[in-house]
Amino acid sequence: MNYKESIQKIHEKLLNDSEDTIIIGQGLNDKNALWGSMAGLKSSFPDRVIDPPIAEDSIAGICVGLSLNGMYPINTHIRADFSLLFYNQLINLIAKYRYMFGGQFELPMLFRLIIGRSWGQGAQHSQSLQATLSHIPGLTIIMPSNPTTLFYSYKYARNNYKNPIISFEHRLLFETNFDVDGRFNKEKPLNSYIVRDGKHITILATSVMVLEAIRAHEYLKDYGIEAEVIDIHNVSHIDENLILSSIKKTGLLVVADTSWTHYGVAAEISRIILEKDHTILRKNQINLGMAFSSCPTGKTLEDLFYNDMHDIVEAVLSLTGETKKPVTKKKSMIEFYRNFKGPF
Repeated sequence: MNYKESIQKIHEKLLNDSEDTIIIGQGLNDKNALWGSMAGLKSSFPDRVIDPPIAEDSIAGICVGLSLNGMYPINTHIRADFSLLFYNQLINLIAKYRYMFGGQFELPMLFRLIIGRSWGQGAQHSQSLQATLSHIPGLTIIMPSNPTTLFYSYKYARNNYKNPIISFEHRLLFETNFDVDGRFNKEKPLNSYIVRDGKHITILATSVMVLEAIRAHEYLKDYGIEAEVIDIHNVSHIDENLILSSIKKTGLLVVADTSWTHYGVAAEISRIILEKDHTILRKNQINLGMAFSSCPTGKTLEDLFYNDMHDIVEAVLSLTGETKKPVTKKKSMIEFYRNFKGPF
């Protein structure tokens, strides 16, 4: 199954399973239906798949009203950057509603925010703001890296979770095919989990960087290095015991995130280690993320702006001290995800 098929199947299931499920967002009525991820849903559920006018803040407010009245709204955003327009609703109201009313009201809902590079998204269409939202109490932030984590997380969010969830979906994953990962706990789908076992170094990754870490894992085998790859699926509620246990075993750490490292997921990992056990690292951790600037539009500069498998391999080799073999020449990350053709 590929990523977009998983999105389509879980939304179709949720719409079929409950008449209280509503999907609302821009692009749902477009002929390509968010790159095929929502294909056929508008025609099958015309009253519950709604393509509204451009009014992000108002639509988020409508989702509050729907949720308070027993509906389950799923609000989609073709670019995560556009979600900045409803942060007033999200941070001042949705995140705090249950707290302000002493638990008398709950606001279960799901926001889907599409992130990431592709063909020159530029400064305003490529931001990955998971750290910003993870900073806010009352919100749960997930970053599904494959169809399995996405399908079961959305199913759990709809049927079992009583709080708002924000999911960051990376656009490069949409056309990527996956094998089902048996290590993922479908009963606790909002948890982090070990993707690949290893004993020499720990790689913590988010979203598409999990795939890059898996690619690095396979490449590093030629060096005799067994890297343990962990998918930090839930970045707002990081599984501290899981990551500390892995780092205690390996003593070395690389963190690969889809956003800036300043004040981000990598910084949060550093905080956890310093507070829980600062002795477990044999060398300083290496953090990989976007260059600390706005994203360039040109492809050549964009390739330098983002990290990929090549950067993970180099970071691992620098920590392990392996210098016997040269690292392969860096290729554009887009080449591996070359099926992506743009939004329309």
